[in-house]
Amino acid sequence: MQEIRRDVVFNRSIIFSPARAKRPSDFKAHQKPGESAGNPARTSCAFCKHHEHECAPEIVRVPPDTIDWKIRVIENLYPALNRTLDIPNPNNNGGGCELVLPGFGFHDVVIETPDHSVNLSDLSAKEIGDVLLAYKDRIGQLAKIESVKYVQVFKNHGASAGASMSHSHSQLMGVPFVPATVSARLDSAKENFCRTGKCLLCEIKTEELLVGESTHFFALVPFAASLPFEIWIIPRLHASHFEEIDHEKATDLGSMLKLMLLKLSKQLNDPPFNYMIHTSPFQMSADSLPYAHWFIQIVPQLIGTAGFEMATGCYINPVFPEDAAKVLREVTILM
Repeated sequence: MQEIRRDVVFNRSIIFSPARAKRPSDFKAHQKPGESAGNPARTSCAFCKHHEHECAPEIVRVPPDTIDWKIRVIENLYPALNRTLDIPNPNNNGGGCELVLPGFGFHDVVIETPDHSVNLSDLSAKEIGDVLLAYKDRIGQLAKIESVKYVQVFKNHGASAGASMSHSHSQLMGVPFVPATVSARLDSAKENFCRTGKCLLCEIKTEELLVGESTHFFALVPFAASLPFEIWIIPRLHASHFEEIDHEKATDLGSMLKLMLLKLSKQLNDPPFNYMIHTSPFQMSADSLPYAHWFIQIVPQLIGTAGFEMATGCYINPVFPEDAAKVLREVTILM
């Protein structure tokens, strides 16, 4: 039976059409023999230890002031935005009906390990927590720049998920505006809060959708997942900004993120994936905080999007979330 569900978090509709797919347990990513989504044949690159001179300028090193580094945050060698341009003036109208601004912004790369052969999910919970804390620290630096309104953290794993380098890394972009999807998410949360007096994610129902839980976080397949086996990791306690995370919660989140990535890898044959941290803009009013709740979205890239999705923003998902959650719950991982 086909079904249309409303995604109340992103304020969009999702079509579920299982008649278009195999059984949920049959979904697998297709890899070439001897190759995975994250580690093709190459054994070293500019992100590896002792190749630091091949990279763009360094911003942060963990631990600092040592050649034996574990994590590096560097400028992107091919940035989408330019940190050296003039700060945009929103009143500078380029003429006609469109507003034209300089392409000012920050685009950084987080090198998660010095070892080319190691994926993020190979690291320990504490090591992944340290990567998360590197995000936190860099976001904190960008928050001090008044013209930066929002920072998006994201990871592309595998070429078909947008990764141009196989060495394990993630990225941050600090932009001088609040993206439309972020505004839509917050507007939807505000509408629900005004109607019910409750935060959407604090009140989210898990039951059949739950995949895993820890002291500070729980992971589920969202009720209106846009793509097969999509997972959200959500803080148990209400929190508006990711960068408020502390060391204990970062390690706990590292453990949960590792578990979810290993489950996806084992069940789906190491699929290409993206994860995104959905947080709140810097300059939020105090009355917005009760309904703004950050979370991590993990999306395996198993099916493509086509004209209908691009035209409407409405995805067609061939796997019901309850079925995906059941399959992922049953994947046993030893950590």
